[in-house]
Amino acid sequence: MTDYTGAQPSLRARATRLGALALAALSFTALASESAYAQVSDETAYIFNTLLFLIGGFLVMWMAAGFAMLEAGFVRTKHAAVICLKNIGLYSVAGLMFFVIGYNLMYSGVGDHGGFFGTPSMWSPSETAADDAIDVTAAGYSSASDWFFQMVFVATTASIVSGAVAERVRIGSFFIFTAVLAGVIYPIQGSWEWGAGWLDSQFGFSDFAGSTLVHSTGGWAALAGVILLGARRGRFVDGKPVTMHGSSLPLATLGTFILWFGWFGFNGASQLALGSAADATAVSQIFANTNMAAASGVVTAYIVSMLLGKGKANLGSVLNGALAGLVAITAEPLTPTILEAILIGGVGAVIATFGAVLMEAVRLDDVVGAIPVHLMAGIWGTMAVPLTNSDASFLGQAVGVGAIGAFVFVTSFVLWLALKVTLGIRLNPDEEEVGGDLSELGHSAYPEFTPKSEPKPAE
Repeated sequence: MTDYTGAQPSLRARATRLGALALAALSFTALASESAYAQVSDETAYIFNTLLFLIGGFLVMWMAAGFAMLEAGFVRTKHAAVICLKNIGLYSVAGLMFFVIGYNLMYSGVGDHGGFFGTPSMWSPSETAADDAIDVTAAGYSSASDWFFQMVFVATTASIVSGAVAERVRIGSFFIFTAVLAGVIYPIQGSWEWGAGWLDSQFGFSDFAGSTLVHSTGGWAALAGVILLGARRGRFVDGKPVTMHGSSLPLATLGTFILWFGWFGFNGASQLALGSAADATAVSQIFANTNMAAASGVVTAYIVSMLLGKGKANLGSVLNGALAGLVAITAEPLTPTILEAILIGGVGAVIATFGAVLMEAVRLDDVVGAIPVHLMAGIWGTMAVPLTNSDASFLGQAVGVGAIGAFVFVTSFVLWLALKVTLGIRLNPDEEEVGGDLSELGHSAYPEFTPKSEPKPAE
């Protein structure tokens, strides 16, 4: 029989050591996990922050497709192709102008010019992939990712104008307007808040993702254009509005869904960081609030349109209700509770629905309802910020809304007027009658359903 008694102490000691090592390993793993949760490396934060900008940027870029489909669905068949060209063109023009002058005018050296605008110069990235050592702590994200994210916002502003002035604006004049809007007007007013300019430093104005800086800015520019262009022929007869049905409400619905989807990048990436647990939680809250504000806008607009339509709902009003809810929550999508976001979005939808009624009452022709949705609901969302964010004040918000509104409307009006007296901004009556597709492009979006007639030359 083998005697094991001499081996027992060795086995027991070995087991004790293994147990101690296992306990140490578990403790180290727990501490490492806790440390990783609390603090990631600068390089990891840099990667996640940059990724947030890039994902948010291509989601907002996708909103350009949403605007194109929404507008193509709301306009009449004979204007659908020119709307598509306008939207892909404005995105490109806005991007080029923001690169050439807009970005630095909005962000670089704003304090050197009294907090009113930055340096009007071409932007260049502060680092490249070829650099041997990128300073990941300098800004916390790639400068190119930030530029891309900021650039796609400019295109959104121009898209708002496009829908309001549809069916009668000359595409060449519109592109010139877009170039100045993207290169000069938008960056200057944007620098007052996002560039740490005078509204931010002196009045504490707060606009998280752009209810005013993006949406109301587009709305003010659109309002100036609508006033100077005048209504479409036949839109008002004997002072009464005449309904002009769009080419495809299913297409407009698709555009609305695309915009809703892209808005998660619009608002979520405006957190500007994803390098910590706190940032991830904030982005999640923003997503939830953004979604529920839009849902509330749909339901509210449906109910209001039923009341106004004597039991018949209006799909166009409901689609704009979703967008108005999104616009309203954009000024502050983080601090509200979900219930508060629902209320903010619902009020935005009410404002947009009755705003459309007001536009008809004063005979202003906005084809897609951009002004009620983006200008009016944008003002509401901006003024509602202090209701949930104690760092903002009603005075500061009112000063921001008023200053930006006055600047954008006046400069846009002057620009539209200058284009009107020089190049012309409106199709002549015969061109408008045959439609922008044939008169501006020489071909139509739906050739099977478009009369084969040519516009008469302008007299």
